[in-house]
Amino acid sequence: MNQSKKITDGAVCIATFVVLLLITLFVPIVSIVGPFLLPIPFVIYASRYYFKASFIMFVGAVILSLLFATIFTLPLVVLMGFGGIMIGTSIYKKLSAYETWARGAFGFAVGLLFVFVFSQVAFDVNWVDQLDEMVTESLEMSTNLLNDLGVGEQADEVQEVMHDQIDLLKNLLPVAIATIAIFLAFVSQWISYKVLNRLERKRLYFPPFRTLRFPTAIVWIYFFALIVSLFNSDPMSTFYIASENVLMLTGLIMTIQGFSFIFFYAHHKKMSKAIPILSVVLTLIFPMILLYLVRILGIIDIGFRLREQIARKK
Repeated sequence: MNQSKKITDGAVCIATFVVLLLITLFVPIVSIVGPFLLPIPFVIYASRYYFKASFIMFVGAVILSLLFATIFTLPLVVLMGFGGIMIGTSIYKKLSAYETWARGAFGFAVGLLFVFVFSQVAFDVNWVDQLDEMVTESLEMSTNLLNDLGVGEQADEVQEVMHDQIDLLKNLLPVAIATIAIFLAFVSQWISYKVLNRLERKRLYFPPFRTLRFPTAIVWIYFFALIVSLFNSDPMSTFYIASENVLMLTGLIMTIQGFSFIFFYAHHKKMSKAIPILSVVLTLIFPMILLYLVRILGIIDIGFRLREQIARKK
């Protein structure tokens, strides 16, 4: 009976995924939310039957997707399958919401790497080269515009700045992949929790944002990468590129920690919920001024257990 139910559930989840995939591909409006819905069938199945059965379902989804769609959909199927299975198996093991998020982000990161490699090997599409071509075209348009405005002498300066920015973006490609994976995992997991709570009467939810705590090791990794970048200033050096990616990723994590502390402090002092929300909005509007302050606050909170000291004084 259990084996029959497992097969039935697998067939239903595969069919649901293929339908969602076709709708995402051919209905323009739905394509905006499609990437967040496609992992859901994998999450549901993996949360019920764990990894082995989920992998078989994943293979079936790949085969049917190739039959009903095209080979161009393979990277998308792999991306959503890896991420969804990692989230689902974490739910099956009853891991915490943040552990599930971390594993889901890892699954999506692996899927994104597959997308890049597959594009290069199968379609001879190099994303870095494509970015260079887009920038070159943009620079030509900017130069022509400056010449038309009679300020052509500034064109060289604009080109130099743009090239520096693009070189930086290319070097930060790994952290861009990680950031996209973290975002995909969070939204997919949040939607999956809502669906599973309704379908199976579970009580899955993210703890309040104010309770988020990253390990102390994040601070040490950040400072180690900072020291490496200070002693190695060659932009083409592997160590420099690696340290810059680590700095960006850990800096993002500590910024999130800083916002979490602001929410904690507002709740601790019984302030209005609008205050921490306003702090996030203002930081996004004035990042050059406030972003580093929030990051420093996150470093202090992680390294010196600031919220614990505040809680003890209550």
